[in-house]
Amino acid sequence: MSLPTEEELKEALKTVYDPEIGINIVDLGLIYGVDIDDEGLVDITMTLTSPGCPLGHVIGAQVREALDGMPGVNDVKLNLVWSPSWNPTMMTEDAKEELGIDGTY
Repeated sequence: MSLPTEEELKEALKTVYDPEIGINIVDLGLIYGVDIDDEGLVDITMTLTSPGCPLGHVIGAQVREALDGMPGVNDVKLNLVWSPSWNPTMMTEDAKEELGIDGTY
């Protein structure tokens, strides 16, 4: 069985939305790294919009659910980091447009 690519994993992660903002976590810029090893262990390095995010555990569970069913994925390890801290400049242009942000900060 072949392993999913980083791009395929990121596409699956686009099904996970920040429940407060309503934008997927990839376009929000919350995903810092996606790696998969030869055994099918997916290692996700990500952050949240703030350390006090009350729904962080929900987002983490949704990340695992989004990847668990993919062919070739045997396990998901989630590394939650706070450095660099998230800021709106990390969002894709599509996310900024959806939120009505003009890109100047």
